[in-house]
Amino acid sequence: MSENKTKPTAVTVEDFIEGIENKRRKADALTCLAIYEQITGQPAVMWGPSIIGFGTFHYKYESGREGDVPAASFSPRKANLVFYVGTQFNGADALYKQLGKHRRSVACLYINKLDDIDLNVLKQIIELDYQNPSTC
Repeated sequence: MSENKTKPTAVTVEDFIEGIENKRRKADALTCLAIYEQITGQPAVMWGPSIIGFGTFHYKYESGREGDVPAASFSPRKANLVFYVGTQFNGADALYKQLGKHRRSVACLYINKLDDIDLNVLKQIIELDYQNPSTC
């Protein structure tokens, strides 16, 4: 069975964020960092080259595959801010409808910039998802 490719690294979150060239993306990353630290109470750790994670969640599928992933995480990519959140919590659909301009996939929320969304709704989504961890 293969192991997860995305693992905690020794790179500091501060160094990673400092290396973001786009000023808006860097400012949004710092805001997200503060939000996640407040919600999770966990220190930020780099997972792989671009994911900022908080805490760990151990999963195990019926197939026997298991591993560890961040309990909460986001990535300030060049094209979008990516939030690794799902819909496995009560009120998810209503919150996403209130969020503002975004796209979703199975376990990701894509936002161009924080100015496009209601930050309080995003905080609720992150907190509820963190309280109800799941993997797809």
